[in-house]
Amino acid sequence: MRAEDPTLWNDAQEAQKMMRERQGLDDGVKAVRELTRALEDNIGLIELGEEEGDQPVIEEAEGSIRSMAGEVKARQIETMLSGEADANDTYLEVHAGAGGTESQDWASMLLRMYTRWAERRRFKVEVLEVHDGEEAGIKSATVLIKGHNAYGWLKTESGVHRLVRISPYDSNARRHTSFASVWVYPVIDDSIDIEVSESDVRIDTYRSSGSGGQHVNTTDSAVRITHLATGIAVACQAERSQHKNKAKAWEMLRSRLYEEELKKREAAANATEASKSDIGWGHQIRSYVLQPYQLVKDLRTGVESTSPSDVLDGDLDEFMEASLSQRIEGGAGQMVADIE
Repeated sequence: MRAEDPTLWNDAQEAQKMMRERQGLDDGVKAVRELTRALEDNIGLIELGEEEGDQPVIEEAEGSIRSMAGEVKARQIETMLSGEADANDTYLEVHAGAGGTESQDWASMLLRMYTRWAERRRFKVEVLEVHDGEEAGIKSATVLIKGHNAYGWLKTESGVHRLVRISPYDSNARRHTSFASVWVYPVIDDSIDIEVSESDVRIDTYRSSGSGGQHVNTTDSAVRITHLATGIAVACQAERSQHKNKAKAWEMLRSRLYEEELKKREAAANATEASKSDIGWGHQIRSYVLQPYQLVKDLRTGVESTSPSDVLDGDLDEFMEASLSQRIEGGAGQMVADIE
């Protein structure tokens, strides 16, 4: 076994990666064995109860089997997070669509939704870049979400998100439809070599925007890098140092280019292409309706929630699980359905 190879730790980074993979496999095998043993034990109790006519024993064993469904479902989801970069941290961008203040406010609501989701999972969120709206909300924002399987969970969230509500900015209280796009791409480690020459990009510097006071730089420390061949642009203004922002922007650009290559190899990843199209009708992946009724519906999987307030507060797992299942050929979840 490689884990027992004395030369393994000559490359500490590769050794740590392999040991994490080994631990994940060990945990998965252990969980399956425990579930199998528990299922067999409860089936045995049911058979014994039927022989002796002991209904309470039968009901208790059946209840135990039903309670296993949640654990089985969690393990199924983990098997879906086995892509090349699924375990990595991730960048998440939000961009307001056409519509001025309405769409910019919606973009800020989406940013909060994903931040709350990450906090529920005890992931760390770092704000890298924010462009505030003129009156309210944001024009765009980029955050770094750090946590195990962060990219794997969020990768199906790329696309256009549609909001229908009575506008708080309309004095006539009319219903408005707003759009904003989300783009998700993984953080890549040093073992993945993405070559980008400075001649292939345009680098712009500008003054950081923010809430005012000491949070706004008085020098052009923010950096935007645009890859000329693909049009991919990234920006960072998290640091006061232009040098640090430039280094982070280069890292983000390499991650975006790597993510593009991953998408070429994943035929099911068409949602991300939609998110780079017009941010409007015909490209949305999910609708959030607050008036005249309460409903969030994923247009790819059909999953619905009648509690938009919970969804906008970060309750997204059901939507993510369904999207991940859809990416696996033939879907998933049948084992859970059988147990339930």
